[in-house]
Amino acid sequence: MSQDRPEPTVRDVSDWWATSVSRVEPNRIELRGHPVQDLIGSISFAGIIWLMLRGERATPGQERLLEAALVSSVDHGPHAPSIAVARMAATCGIGLNNAVATGVNLLGDVHGGAGEQCMTLLDDVRRLHRDGAGLTDAAETTVASWRARSKYLPGFGHRFHSVDPRRDPLLAQVRQAVADRVVDGSHLRAAHAVERVLAEGRTRPVPINIDGCTAVVYAELGFPPPLARGLFVLSRSVGILAHAWEETGQGRRNKGPMPPSILPTFTDGP
Repeated sequence: MSQDRPEPTVRDVSDWWATSVSRVEPNRIELRGHPVQDLIGSISFAGIIWLMLRGERATPGQERLLEAALVSSVDHGPHAPSIAVARMAATCGIGLNNAVATGVNLLGDVHGGAGEQCMTLLDDVRRLHRDGAGLTDAAETTVASWRARSKYLPGFGHRFHSVDPRRDPLLAQVRQAVADRVVDGSHLRAAHAVERVLAEGRTRPVPINIDGCTAVVYAELGFPPPLARGLFVLSRSVGILAHAWEETGQGRRNKGPMPPSILPTFTDGP
């Protein structure tokens, strides 16, 4: 070692991966301070997600609402690029884990990131409202600001559904959680205010979609926006796994994005 850099001590090496998430030693596994043997059979998967991310046990109401959101966004069929690409990957001679990873790697700002973005949008509405603006005015100002940057408003409208069938049952869960005093409902009220602003002067409404609904849930539960994307990845991974596994049993090889009988349109020019 250089004279200017002393040899690392055992403590230096131990501190390199210092963590409060888990403790793993011979014959000992603890998750956030809880022996794993005490958790097995006594906590749900949604509950362990909460514990690992938040460092504390969820209340029954928090756990129930988180689980509802996770269930709601599990799958959206091969229309979703993450599902389609996982199915294609599964026919290319790679392992199931690689097919799942291929699908997960498509979850970015455009496909999979709207929940995180919607949480930020709702926080903008709430901030303006806290500063004294009426809720409708706060929503109008926020919508105008976001639309000045993009024609897409994250969490609202759907290219496939006129009304997302997951909207009503999931928002009903949020309303129940508000009634039970599990959450305060401020993000839910902000989302409905935006929805009303988007409906003004239109023959067809622009309802909250699943990204907006889960954004409401995760925000109400106190998760920071970046974790909305991480939670969506956890949820959608279930659907990706199911589709990739189904595809492996269908015997197709090198499946492309369209049947071989359909050729891509050839265009002139660059």
